[in-house]
Amino acid sequence: MAGAEISSIPLAPLKVMLQQGPAGIPSLLMGAVMTLMGLSMWFSPQYRALAGIVTVLLAAAALVLSNLGGFLFGTVLGIVGGSLAFAWQTHPPPDPAPRAEPPHKEEQADGPIPDTGASGRTADSPA
Repeated sequence: MAGAEISSIPLAPLKVMLQQGPAGIPSLLMGAVMTLMGLSMWFSPQYRALAGIVTVLLAAAALVLSNLGGFLFGTVLGIVGGSLAFAWQTHPPPDPAPRAEPPHKEEQADGPIPDTGASGRTADSPA
């Protein structure tokens, strides 16, 4: 949206534009690149961090080079959108539920396994 806003201002009628001056070409180029970064965020999310940084830098540059960045609206949209894209984290899908493992042999007994000691007899057995 920021790219469309910044590149549409130089194409506005003369009544809307107070003074276009040399801001026309950079406005169109920055708007096109910002639109391209937005599409790359959408279709290739693995490049979202780079696209977010480039979008924020272009939005800040548009403030100076492109009619106050689309009358400030394009700059604000670009900075917010680029920041959100940079902060966007993709999480891997959750692991499937762990399978229930059968209990160990020690846990299958009704009680604890008696300690036989070195003699091989338990403390409860007759001598």
